[in-house]
Amino acid sequence: MFDVPPQATPVQEVIVTGARLPPSAGDRAFSILRLDSADLARSPRLDEVLSQAPGVSLFRRTSSQGANPTTQGLSLRAIAPSGAGRALVTLDGVPQNDPFGGWVIWTALPSEGIAAVDIVRGAGAQAYGAGALTGVVSLQGVDAGSGLARFDASAGSLGYRRGSLALGQGGGEGGVLLTASAEHSDGWTPVRAGRGAADRPLALDAWSAAVKSDGAVGLVRIAAPLSAYGENRQSGLFGADARARGLQASLTLARPPAEGEFGWRLQGWVSGSDLQNRSVATAAGRTGTTPANDQFETPATGLGLNAALRARQGSLEWEAGADLRQVTGTARERFRYLGGQFTRLREAGGESLTSGLYADATWTGGDWLLTGGVRADLWQASDARRVERDTLTGAPTLDSRPEGQSRVIPTARIGLRHELAQGWYGRSAGYVGFRPPTLNELHRPFRVGNDITEANARLRPERLRGFELGLGREDATRRFAMTLFANRLEDPVANVTVGTGPGTFPVAGFVPAGGVLRRRQNVGAVDAFGLEMDGEQRVGENLVLRGGLSATRARVDGETAAPQLTGKRPAQAPRLTATFGADWQAMPRLLLAADLRHESARFDDDLNTRRLKSGTVLDAQATWSLTPSLAVWASLRNGLDTDLATGRTGDGILSFDAPRSVRLGVRFSR
Repeated sequence: MFDVPPQATPVQEVIVTGARLPPSAGDRAFSILRLDSADLARSPRLDEVLSQAPGVSLFRRTSSQGANPTTQGLSLRAIAPSGAGRALVTLDGVPQNDPFGGWVIWTALPSEGIAAVDIVRGAGAQAYGAGALTGVVSLQGVDAGSGLARFDASAGSLGYRRGSLALGQGGGEGGVLLTASAEHSDGWTPVRAGRGAADRPLALDAWSAAVKSDGAVGLVRIAAPLSAYGENRQSGLFGADARARGLQASLTLARPPAEGEFGWRLQGWVSGSDLQNRSVATAAGRTGTTPANDQFETPATGLGLNAALRARQGSLEWEAGADLRQVTGTARERFRYLGGQFTRLREAGGESLTSGLYADATWTGGDWLLTGGVRADLWQASDARRVERDTLTGAPTLDSRPEGQSRVIPTARIGLRHELAQGWYGRSAGYVGFRPPTLNELHRPFRVGNDITEANARLRPERLRGFELGLGREDATRRFAMTLFANRLEDPVANVTVGTGPGTFPVAGFVPAGGVLRRRQNVGAVDAFGLEMDGEQRVGENLVLRGGLSATRARVDGETAAPQLTGKRPAQAPRLTATFGADWQAMPRLLLAADLRHESARFDDDLNTRRLKSGTVLDAQATWSLTPSLAVWASLRNGLDTDLATGRTGDGILSFDAPRSVRLGVRFSR
């Protein structure tokens, strides 16, 4: 992991091999943590790699190895995690968040296709735009002309098997890159105490494939990737499962700027996804399950265009641009299971359009850097519909078509950095960002076990205001960064408890015993104050130590919308996360690595009644190089066999993350 390196003067020449603009000079004023190829080699699942950066996590503690797709949203700084995610994930500038739900299908982003990752902590304006609420995870894909050749095969306990390849053909002017992966896991049964006939393992079958073409016409770089993914999951209960499918294609043209000459980028993309998700109700004593909901298809499409113009003149660099994103989607599902069959059919969905303009400038003078940007977005939600019918007669039982919404949302950011003595630097930053509600949050109710959550078509976009102070140092053998931050998240979307079962409620219908009824609402604000630190120290020639800490005090101010939440901690938000890792070249051919992650307790619900205790997880890996290109490796996951709780039901049943497991693999790379 490396911070963006300090520079006293603007870069005069940047060699860019892919179809992308070089990093903005103003990035150095913000909290950016960089992960390189060595970091990415620690796990084939990118979310597991990211979790070693303090404050980065999925909505729940389970990795994407066992998590339902709808809980794979990424958030930063533990301000208020959500299933939709409060961070924007991009691959070479193209959003990777699902067009319908905002979550990220990490199967579609295997580590083999990623060259580097920048974790931008703090709301983003500039080119990031909508969705960059708590930050951005900016992925840089492997360039097609890299000539990469890599094969990896592994197997292990819990019925785990995986194979992958990455093949590149070409040279500096371009080429073609093919990446593919396939994975299977028998999984683990998340419920232990109180387990019954209803419980099943979190099994997984997943695959991904991508082909990318790079080229150049004069000084203009061109990239055209096409990717697809698919995964089938068992959700831990008999009859509950999920299936996700997706495609994405994009075309990017870019010319890097030079002194006195404009640089520019023009990009278009299209993505499509479909989710099938079946949920069940559990019987008393977990003796069995009853079908509760069959979301048999969720077709969704995302379209986007963006353009940027950049220039550098002496100590001043500026960029101006525009972007547009449109998403449409519909969830179709069967529900209300009575007499051995589903008696209702639901169709819920709509359309969302976000278009924005931005301008950003950076001035560098001696040891000082000043940067700032402004942005304005028009967000529109339209074509909302929720239609429910009797499956036997076809007669409508609910036909709701809420009016659309339209809002103009200004955002901005400003940053200052000063280079101090002996490699030290100080910085400060302020920012305002926003995230529009997803189609899933606006229109689709859902059920998990006996808990029901209602949608809300009148949700407003979330906004975050923040300020931070940072101090850091970087030299040849060490890196250290510390940031104090204060954030206020306004109008956060939360699942608010409005009733408990057993009982019958308007629209939602019957809630069984042990279940609760929640409704998505904007609930006032969340105030979060925190400290984050990360660093790396090289000890001699063969040992590298790294560590980090994220401490966040987050509290909800429910105001009049949800006064019962005032003073509560946001659901799934831990106070403290700490990580420690080491890489030791024990012998010329033997590399040993270990990563330790500790997380404090969190709550599984908005009322802070379902507590999940703290936990510490240890992962370790040994790699033996047979030749410069061929290596064998062994990894130990959750080596302490920690009982890491991931969920708690209303009747007290706990679910847990994966137990201790071992994997063995062989890797060829050049």
